[in-house]
Parts: sequence; C-alpha cells; structure tokens
Amino acid sequence: MKNIEDKERRLVALRAGLARLDRSRPGRARAGLSSGDQGLLDRLDPRAVHDLYAGTPADAVALNAFGLGLAVRAAGGRPIVWAIHRLVETETGTPHGPGLHEMGVRPKDVLLVRASDIQTLLAVGEEALRSPAVGAVLLSAWGEARAMTLTASRRLSLAAQAGTATLFLARAGAVPAPSAALTRWSVGAAPSTPLEAGAPGRPSFSATLLRHRGGVEPRTWIMEWDRERRAFLERSPVSGTVVPLAAERTPATWRTGESRVA
Repeated sequence: MKNIEDKERRLVALRAGLARLDRSRPGRARAGLSSGDQGLLDRLDPRAVHDLYAGTPADAVALNAFGLGLAVRAAGGRPIVWAIHRLVETETGTPHGPGLHEMGVRPKDVLLVRASDIQTLLAVGEEALRSPAVGAVLLSAWGEARAMTLTASRRLSLAAQAGTATLFLARAGAVPAPSAALTRWSVGAAPSTPLEAGAPGRPSFSATLLRHRGGVEPRTWIMEWDRERRAFLERSPVSGTVVPLAAERTPATWRTGESRVA
C-alpha cells in the first residue's frame, strides 16, 4: 500500500509539471520530410506506440538519441516528455545539456522525468499521453521486466490513440517481445561521415525495422541526424568513417526543466 501511495504522490507531481507546460504556445507544423527520411518516417504513424530496442547493451546511448530524434519529429514543436528508468542512468549516465543542443533540442521543450521502477515509468507514459500539451513521449527503460507485458503495451497504445501524442518505448538490455506497438525496431550506433577539417560527423544510427503491423517488409536504414533541419538523412555505409558522438559521448548531469519521479 505504501508503494502505491508513493507512486500516486509522484504522479500528482507529474500532473503539476504537465499543467505548467505552455498550452497556449501554438505547435509548429511538423517539418517536411526530407528525401532521406521519407522511407523511415512514413512508417511511424502518429498517435501510436513504437518499440525501439538497442541492438546490444552498448548501443543504449545511440538508442535513446535516436528515440529523442524521433520524438522531436513527432512532436511538431510541442513539448516532449522524456521519462527515464533509473537503471538507464546507472548504465549510461544522465542526459547531457550540450548534447541536447547538439540534437537541436531546447531544454525548455523537454520535461524530464526520472522513474525508479518500470511500473512508474509506464504510468508516467500513460499520464503524459493524456495531456493535450504533449507532442511526443519517450520512455527509456533498461533490462527485462515483468511489468513490460502485452497488457501494459495495449494500455499505452489505447492511451496514444485517444490522445494527440506519439509514444516511443526505448529498451536496452532486453530482447524484442510481443506488444501492441505499431512498429518494432532494432537500433545501433553507426560510423559517422567526418565533416570538413576532420571535425566529428553527425550522430549516425543503424535502424532496422523488425516488424510493422501494416505488413511493411523489414529493412535497415543508415541514418544521420541533422540538427539544423531536425531530420534524419539516409545514406549508404562508407569507408574512412569516424565514431559518432551520439554513441560515444560521456553524458553529464542535466538539471534544466527536470521532474523527478523516484
């Protein structure tokens, strides 16, 4: 009973954070799809749940950077709720403010929530999907968990369909499992193409579509994130590449605009 009451108090705190979001701010229209991400983003329907899995535990940072990029695209200028399981921060570190800027994300556009367990993480996702102020929700989880059931994913899917936001469930240290998600992806870091004067390249990802309820055939994309255009650009693998920052940057603590659910 005490745990239930504690979770409820924290959800009340989350509701207060959602209420503070600027609901009067008009959402910007979703950026037009570039020729690079047309094939990828056309498959990510709004008001749905999309499962993202790290190819290996070492790909956890790349997985969450990729999920954040998808959330930026789906939000259409509205705020994003990013809920992080405490084990994710234990394994990878906390979100990095300058790293958010590298992704073209303003900290004030992200409500960061920390969840001590998977049950709370899922509850945060449902609550966030009910808010008309939220454009996208990113849930970052680590490891296998009994709470990650088919029933739980159905609840998230129904909440997404009833609301106006898209939810991305990013899981590292877990194997793909049946769910009600519209799509299922395996994500890993990919080599980046160096920029002029040997500068590090853009964050680069390998994204493989594992399953699509619409019957789309599996396929792998190599994508780079362009922060200026806030878009994924598709490219072919090349030689003479460098390691992407998104996969190797050491995170540092970011406290701007965060809400704790511990």
